[in-house]
Amino acid sequence: MSKEAPAGPEEIVGSRVMWEPDSKKVSQMDRFRKAVGANCGLELENYDDLYHWSVESYADFWAEFWKFSHIVSSRMYDEVVDPSKGIVDVPEWFRGSRLNYAENLLRHKENDKVALYATREGSEEIAKVTFQELRQQVALFAAAMRKMGVKKGDRVVGYLPNSVYAVEAMLAAASIGAIWSSTSPDFGVNGVLDRFSQIQPKLIFSVEAVVYNGKEHSHVDKLRQVVKGLPDLKKVVVIPYINRQEKIDISKIPNSVFLDDFLAARKGDQVPQLEFEQLPFNHPLFIMFSSGTTGAPKCMVHSAGGTLIQHLKEHMLHGDMGSADILLYYTTVGWMMWNWMVSALATGGAVVLYDGSPMVPTPNVLWDLVDRIGITILGTGAKWLSVLEERNLKPMETHSLQTLHTILSTGSPLKAQSYEYVYRCIKADVLLGSISGGTDIISCFMGQNTSIPVYKGEIQARNLAMAVEAWDEDGKPVWGESGELVCTKPMPCQPTHFWNDENGSKYHNAYFARFPGVWAHGDYCRINPKTGGIVMLGRSDGTLNPNGVRFGSSEIYNIVEAFEEVLDSLCVPQYSKDGEERVVLFLKMASGHHFRPELGTRIRDAIRRGLSARHVPSLILETLDIPYTLNGKKVEVAVKRMIAGKPVEQRGAFSNPDSLDLYRDIPELRDF
Repeated sequence: MSKEAPAGPEEIVGSRVMWEPDSKKVSQMDRFRKAVGANCGLELENYDDLYHWSVESYADFWAEFWKFSHIVSSRMYDEVVDPSKGIVDVPEWFRGSRLNYAENLLRHKENDKVALYATREGSEEIAKVTFQELRQQVALFAAAMRKMGVKKGDRVVGYLPNSVYAVEAMLAAASIGAIWSSTSPDFGVNGVLDRFSQIQPKLIFSVEAVVYNGKEHSHVDKLRQVVKGLPDLKKVVVIPYINRQEKIDISKIPNSVFLDDFLAARKGDQVPQLEFEQLPFNHPLFIMFSSGTTGAPKCMVHSAGGTLIQHLKEHMLHGDMGSADILLYYTTVGWMMWNWMVSALATGGAVVLYDGSPMVPTPNVLWDLVDRIGITILGTGAKWLSVLEERNLKPMETHSLQTLHTILSTGSPLKAQSYEYVYRCIKADVLLGSISGGTDIISCFMGQNTSIPVYKGEIQARNLAMAVEAWDEDGKPVWGESGELVCTKPMPCQPTHFWNDENGSKYHNAYFARFPGVWAHGDYCRINPKTGGIVMLGRSDGTLNPNGVRFGSSEIYNIVEAFEEVLDSLCVPQYSKDGEERVVLFLKMASGHHFRPELGTRIRDAIRRGLSARHVPSLILETLDIPYTLNGKKVEVAVKRMIAGKPVEQRGAFSNPDSLDLYRDIPELRDF
């Protein structure tokens, strides 16, 4: 029996309200909408009115939000954006302004207020860092960086767990105007070098060991090999994270120093003053990397101002976050959600940093933190919610969760049945916000919204000033139908450029080759014209097109993974020598279940009922494992390459790279 009778699209999408806003509460979105109406002489009755104005008058929108968010700057801008420049031109935003990202995150004046909570797997202790303490530590880090010669535009990198040290080092680099990039300790040596060797860092921060899944993993040898591959490094700062300093041997790592010695090497004994370099709005802040599953990772350069103002919009308006909120996003420093989470400090709210497995020592570890700390916003990957459901966990019965008002989900499309699970088993009056965007824009195209309802199976709405549409093959907008996710107007959060892309060709090919003059994001989606909600349908490069019907793989997953026998699934196309396409569905079976032909029949029937006969896979095969990136995303493209007999070389980007070999030379696929 299936856990839930797989439903047709009309049942899954936009038919059932799961949550509605409190009509008595005035949110920041409401206040902003009224302020815009008063300042611009407009009648904006609801979110839909505000959204359409923000897209049509995007320069005015960003000017209004600059005021509303009280961005700290030493010089006001001369012009928001040149309206003659299109999205392909990567226009300069807020020309003439001078500001600093770190200054905006550390601006909260209530010194005793907690800025950071930090804990790690297996530890009962929760460290607290106030805003004053954080400013002092950032000042120490920045002074030491300046002493060793770090200056504006230099690259400073972290090979670090999600910890206070990562936040301090990043903010110190940003205060100077250096460019920060980071990756997590679960990345292998090749994966790290694929990224950092492209950007030639001057300084690296790392740790000697981490704990994950109840086991200590030494990090020193990996770090030594990484350092060997980065010839431009001037200094390696090792942070004793699990063990005491005297137990750690770093003698074989050139130019290495322990953190205490690095911080003590600054000039003078006085506590240094924290200085914030005043920089142009588009000054580079972060270098982010694409997943690199089929080639060298792209190096995306994101601006300080663009990142700041976009994140503030998402936290303040879409999330209604303020100084009373406490946010935990389960992430590593190698995922853009870490950058997004840390930016929440600019609201005066607190951030919780958790390092380790979300399932150890118990699957309730994050719920325990919600109750212990008083977390108000909890973010996670969609996969984690599925795992909790599979284990039949009911936090509603075991935890208070009184403070929790929002649960966010991203990383992969949130299945319709996960909405049911959250409201039935976690909390009935929580805003479940599925959010979607990407590393490419270090933010979201669409997501949570405190001013409109949550419908089962749908992301609530397109975000303000994000001119998102779904386009068909001919470049025409489609509503209520599957299409390519595009953005038609400029946005301050798009990368200023790619690193080592002097003529801009890599940048252009990544986003603008599909539809001239328009950003094609590489995702497939459907926008509901009745609710304004969005259903994400998977990556465009994983789009399936058998028999002339084009659809996204997640449409299949939504149905298949509702069967209790199925733990996970992967849907990919296979091409014949003549260019004919067929769909192959791989099933990873749940514990205690085995694949049998009758299950295949039931799955085919469910897909036929829920979608159409043309969506039914040609083959359904069992597999022992499904490849995922280190950030928890299924990797369809790499499997597509494997079954076509093509190599997949960038294995450092996978959390389980050996699983790829399961898809090599499968007998059932040979004769197509």
